[in-house]
Amino acid sequence: MLASLKRYPPAVNLLLLTTFVLTLARAITLPYLVVYLADNFQLAVSQIGLLIGGALMLASLLSLYGGHLVDTLRNHTLVISATLLFALAFGVAIASRSALLFFVCLVLINLALAVVDIAAKTGFCALLPVEERAEVFAIKYTLSNIGYAIGPLLGVALIELDDQLPFLVSAAIGLGMCLCYARLGDRQLRASSPGQTGAGFGQVALRLARDRRLVCFTLGGVLSAVVFGQFTAYLSQYLVVTASPAEAARLVGYLVTTNAVTVIALQYLIGRRISRQRLMPWLLAGMGLFIAGLLGFSLADSALAWCLAMLVFTLGEIIVIPAEYMFIDLIAPEHLRGVYYGAQNLSNLGAALGPVIVGFALGQWVPVAAFYLLVLSVILAAVFYYLGTQKR
Repeated sequence: MLASLKRYPPAVNLLLLTTFVLTLARAITLPYLVVYLADNFQLAVSQIGLLIGGALMLASLLSLYGGHLVDTLRNHTLVISATLLFALAFGVAIASRSALLFFVCLVLINLALAVVDIAAKTGFCALLPVEERAEVFAIKYTLSNIGYAIGPLLGVALIELDDQLPFLVSAAIGLGMCLCYARLGDRQLRASSPGQTGAGFGQVALRLARDRRLVCFTLGGVLSAVVFGQFTAYLSQYLVVTASPAEAARLVGYLVTTNAVTVIALQYLIGRRISRQRLMPWLLAGMGLFIAGLLGFSLADSALAWCLAMLVFTLGEIIVIPAEYMFIDLIAPEHLRGVYYGAQNLSNLGAALGPVIVGFALGQWVPVAAFYLLVLSVILAAVFYYLGTQKR
């Protein structure tokens, strides 16, 4: 991976650094967000879930327009604006005394992160030849997981010093990255040439809706995100029902560690081998590993069994996410890459649905039925992926 980073143009490495730093800044506040909302706004757990999940869903919808901005504005202008918005939203969140204002700040934080993510992906496509894109997508995803592994640990340490410090540090990191990109970013980089970006957002949205392959693949992404988007949330729900709270907390800790170590160790090695020519076989392999992992969860009766099932499950995640990036790269017209990647972000809607579906299953049927519902979601996702990879 280091050899590849040395070979890339400076603009690619700066985009990788930007997405990593902002992911790290976002992850710093994750351990304390629920507690902060409960302590400062006296919200019930159900209300907190709606606030956090609603902010993610609204930001995902708005990122479709964010992708359109990526296609129409210079990369330099957009990344600076998004990182500045990221920093300001964290600053306002600290000062807010209203749950509604805090919700708006969360939406802006998630939206800014999504826009920078889209700008980075389109930047990679503009700066690198086709054969090198799978590798850079794998590197980006590896760095994001490193950020999510390190960030919460930093957040916990900062909370010990002051309960607002995680937000202040995240704001400072965002502002620092904004200044860095303003100075070092490529001012000429664009997702497409200026002459190609005349269509308004309404026309572009209509074109997206008519692209059968994109619609099928987006539906597949939503259904697969139901399974891997917030797996820690629904596994916690399941374990709280089937084990003691202490045992559930212990097992979830093991599973999160197993997932993080597996992704960091294997993402680059596997992701760089995914080719545009064999996307469907790779996707089917990923879906098969998801199903095997879910069935492993349904049968697990020890910490070792849970961790082995998580390892298999994570291998599916390692394959599916870069393959989704590659498919969008394959079908997106050059002047609409940003909005196509914005459409891919709609898979976050599926991530928000995962805990809801599992909660319903746990309340209505025997607990293990939740995993069978998730297996069904994987199968349906595979069907839509297959339809999406078929030409007319």
